[in-house]
Formats: sequence, C-alpha cells, structure tokens
Amino acid sequence: MSFFSKIIDKMMNEKVSRQKRKRLIIFISIITLLSMVTTTVAWFSVNTFAGVDNLNLNISVSAQLKVGMENYGTDLTRYSKEITNQMIDSYLAKSNTSLAQTVLDPVTTTDGVRFTNRSGALRQANSRSYLEFQCYFIATEEMWVHLTTESTEVGKNDGTRVTSTSPSPQNEVIQCTRVDFTTQTNGTAIYEPNKGTPVNGQTTFDLPSGTMVYSNSTRLFHLDALTPTLVTIRVWIDGEDPQCDDDVQNANLGIQLGFIGCDNNNQPIA
Repeated sequence: MSFFSKIIDKMMNEKVSRQKRKRLIIFISIITLLSMVTTTVAWFSVNTFAGVDNLNLNISVSAQLKVGMENYGTDLTRYSKEITNQMIDSYLAKSNTSLAQTVLDPVTTTDGVRFTNRSGALRQANSRSYLEFQCYFIATEEMWVHLTTESTEVGKNDGTRVTSTSPSPQNEVIQCTRVDFTTQTNGTAIYEPNKGTPVNGQTTFDLPSGTMVYSNSTRLFHLDALTPTLVTIRVWIDGEDPQCDDDVQNANLGIQLGFIGCDNNNQPIA
C-alpha cells in the first residue's frame, strides 16, 4: 500500500470530516500529477487548489537584453537569454520550496503587490497563495522592456502565451490568470491574458492576438544602459475574475513569457 493510500485509509478509519478528506485528497492528487501541470482553481470552492511546475521566460529579438537570477554587475557573460525552471527553483529554495511544491489558492489584489483571499485575509507569496520570484534584467543600451508574442526565431514559438489544453469551459482558466512585473522605478504592470472587464480596481493590459504592435501599454519597465534592474514577477489566479468558478476546476494551464527591448518610440531595438 502506498504512503498516500495509508494516509487516506487512516482518515477514513478515524472518521475525519468529509471536507477535510476532500481537502487532503485534492492536495495529494496535485502533488502526484504535477508532471501533467494539473491546475484546480475556483474562488467559490475553498477546497480547491492550483499547482504550478512549469514557467518559461524567453528574451526575444533584442540581442542587447539579458537576464539573471542574481545581480552580476556589468559582467554580461554571467547573464543569459532565458530563465529556466531550475533557475526559479534555485530562487525558491531560499523559502524552502520549489515550483513542484507550489500551490496556488485563488487570491485577488488591487495593485498587484498586496494579495488577499476571499475573506480579505492577507496572503504571503509562495505559500498556498501566489508565485513570486525576482530576477535582474540588464541591457547594453537604454530601452523599454515589453512583453511580446513574437518568437526569438522563426518556428520556435517561444513568445508570450497563456494556454490551456482543457476543453470548454475548463479552458476559461486562462481568463483568470494574471502575471505582473514590479520595479522600484516604474511600479507594477499587470498582464491579463484575454482581458475582460477590470476587477477589483486593477489596471491591466493584454497583447494583440495578431501581429505584435508595441505601445506604451505593453511597456513593463525601463532599463538604463549597463544597469542591472531588479524585477519582481508574480503569477496568480484572480478569484474576482468572473471566469474563476467551479467550471474551471481540473484545467491545464501553461504560461510562457517573452520579452523584447524597444526605444522611446516603442520600436524594437535590433
């Protein structure tokens, strides 16, 4: 008999309440099925959770833009063009957790920095709430960093996209997802895929579904030349979103982020 089966049998024998049994069984299922990126979200069901174990970040066209999980000063050789899951895990290890252990409850926020649950209780990052990590962006010249749907190479398909392979209405989970980016100088920009009516006073932006067009609304933060800039990135499921209900339980969610550097006129820097 497996370890988890023993736990469940013990719960049944000890007549643990139905609600607590459901809570633990769902949590175990998420742990054992993380390789399938199983996600369960619902603002109105307090016993459901979301698991995150895959998050890809890629830097697009601009060759002058790089990123790292630490501040390496101006040593560009120590920065890279990609943040991997392993790099994020190294960051999360400081909080004794990892992507595979990350559990998301539906939360909400007005500013993308302070998060609360449905009852208004303050939630902390990387603790059954929302995912948060920090990294440093650096560029060889002044630029604005934007999200982009463009790929780094033809056919590579590594631009920004939030997807679900689940059938309708489960795939509406992508409309509950939010990703934000905070810097000390430029504040917080909130990306809302498939943007709908604003919730909880949030100011968000979406990306075009066709040809990528860069504008002030797609700007995330500004970089000065050869100046490492600390960026805090957060991912959450917003419980105030109308689509965050029981219909999206057991949905699959994939997040991929692509970045590009533009000049003051929002033109990509080659």
